[in-house]
Amino acid sequence: MQLSKKINEQILIQKHLPHNFLAEKMVLNCLLINIESVELTLQILPVEAFYFKNHQEIYKAIIFMYRNELTIDILTLITFLQDNGLLEKIGGIKVLIELINQVPNLVYLEEYICLIKDKFLRRKLIKLGYEIINSGYITNLSLENIISNFENKLFNLVTEIKTQKLFSSAELLNNVFIELKERSLNPTLSGLLSGFHDLDLLTQGFQKSDLIIIAGRPSMGKTALGLNIALNIIKESKLPVLFFSLEMSKEQIMYRLLSIETNINQARLKSGKLYQDDWVKLNKVIKIMSKIPFFIDDTPNLSITDIQSKIKTILFEQGQVDLVIIDYLQLMQSPKSKIENRVQELSIITRALKNLARQFNIPIIALSQLSRNVENRIDKKPILSDLRESGSIEQDADLVLMLSKTTDLHIKQNENQTYYLTELIIAKQRNGPLGNIKLKFDPNRTKFLNFDL
Repeated sequence: MQLSKKINEQILIQKHLPHNFLAEKMVLNCLLINIESVELTLQILPVEAFYFKNHQEIYKAIIFMYRNELTIDILTLITFLQDNGLLEKIGGIKVLIELINQVPNLVYLEEYICLIKDKFLRRKLIKLGYEIINSGYITNLSLENIISNFENKLFNLVTEIKTQKLFSSAELLNNVFIELKERSLNPTLSGLLSGFHDLDLLTQGFQKSDLIIIAGRPSMGKTALGLNIALNIIKESKLPVLFFSLEMSKEQIMYRLLSIETNINQARLKSGKLYQDDWVKLNKVIKIMSKIPFFIDDTPNLSITDIQSKIKTILFEQGQVDLVIIDYLQLMQSPKSKIENRVQELSIITRALKNLARQFNIPIIALSQLSRNVENRIDKKPILSDLRESGSIEQDADLVLMLSKTTDLHIKQNENQTYYLTELIIAKQRNGPLGNIKLKFDPNRTKFLNFDL
């Protein structure tokens, strides 16, 4: 509190903080002559975006009147301010008369709003700069905590700057047309390729801002499939992938990755009983994998805030994140302590994950358990209602994939390798078809492959 007060005092010393007096008057005038403009302005400008205190009071009064469905014009505004003892606080009737003497063009309202928002964000940046300078003198806090705190604040400011622009339908259609033209010249799927061609054809790849659920009963290969997808995407895009493992340690995950890439039986790999050829494979794979941007976090009881913070860290270090995978959903913790039941808690988590996917504009894959109901039915194929503590998972997910046993049928490649036939069910796809996909799964090497007859 003392630091914040000191910072505010230092900011007040400045004679000229960024502001746009005329733009503020224009926006307030628009609000008085067009009720529809209030909703648009409310979505973008908080009260403190207005630099002048009397403009803040006028804006607050208009917001109150709008939310209470009161008529908004110059007469009703004067009456409201007078009745609430605010008229003199804003400078009297003469300030409002000057306000309505402006002749704004409603067509340019969005531009007026952007001018105000730009100055507001610049003031926030100045305040953040003072906070950074003063925090350097605080020796009773760890440097790591201070830097982490400012990383988050700066990232939030950058995000706010990126999202402040409003797009007209003409701009959006122009962007879509350019995108379609590029695709026609260079036909590719629109999303990240999982490496499983039948799945990619049905989904068009994993789309940005999508929440994807991969569900299955224990030992069905959820983690293995997640790791296979992660490796396939990294090889294709060369961009960072984050894997949050809430169940296995990072060492266990690394053994699985090595088994997938070297094709060495996982049990033999862990025991160290390796042949000469195995060592050659290992050396080659380790050299390659040490250079790929694959990040593993095995912190238990992760919350949404933890995941958000770690995504921001990788963004600062690498400049981009391609995909996030969480293993698995039911082991996550909600930031809220007072929650009636686990279903409600999971609802908060899935909604937050969807918001994260949109915030960072990346696909997020969350692995999920299925309930035991599937084992008690004659038909063992899972359905959406089998999602453990479901409801919200189904509602918030853009794509739901379910691993299912088919039969005990297996395909022998040679004496040392056996692939089991596995079915991947697209149980929900918000913008695409449903369907079933066959894959080959080698549990000894935690490896999934395309099923080619």
